[in-house]
Amino acid sequence: MGDRRLNLHALVQRNRGKQPNDDKYFASHWHPVLTAAIDDYCYLLSRDYAYPSALQVVGNRYKLNKRQRQAVLRISTSDQQVQARRSTVYSLELLAGTRVAIDGFNLLILLESALSGGYIFKGRDGTYRDISSVHGSYKRVQQTENAILLVGETLQSLQVEAANWYLDQPISNSGRLKTQLREISEANDFNWQIELVYNPDKVLAKSTDPVISTDGWILDQVGSWFNFSAFLFEGPLCASNILVL
Repeated sequence: MGDRRLNLHALVQRNRGKQPNDDKYFASHWHPVLTAAIDDYCYLLSRDYAYPSALQVVGNRYKLNKRQRQAVLRISTSDQQVQARRSTVYSLELLAGTRVAIDGFNLLILLESALSGGYIFKGRDGTYRDISSVHGSYKRVQQTENAILLVGETLQSLQVEAANWYLDQPISNSGRLKTQLREISEANDFNWQIELVYNPDKVLAKSTDPVISTDGWILDQVGSWFNFSAFLFEGPLCASNILVL
């Protein structure tokens, strides 16, 4: 990965992820409140309470706004899901020489948010998530190329043999992103295949290769997954915008 680890702050742009009031919403005095809300929400999820109603109850109790509730939602997982996901994590030691399947938009938006200084949250299942989202249209930002190169260089350093990227075909500009991924992979000798599919979640859920994603539904379905987000955010991308609550 060369000097990329040392030059993280030089890559930081503010184009995706952080909203104007996020520094206020996630300031240190909010951390105990958010931790208590997450504890309560995980408790309810572990007892089969419905996601929307449980989040509303917890959010109202702790007087959380929309962004804070999004963070609680992304961080929280039931005890049963935590145990199940831990049982299917693919070991780092076995990764060399394998092919991986990548949840394309999920991974890129996470890294774009991190490189732009947006808040990243450690989930109770050990993954790291952002609170950005794409609703029908994806727009490349200044961090996109850096994020793609970071993925490629990291996979090379881990001696991953090849990667299949899956992108949501219905999302606008997915074709342009496919072209950019292909061009970068060819220029850097990344052994990648990039596919546009109507529903990547279902394709990834059936993958026989280790999956790279932080999507909870996918993690609950797959036979194995590699915690790429933890590898990055507990290593080369460790930064002050990562919150562990």
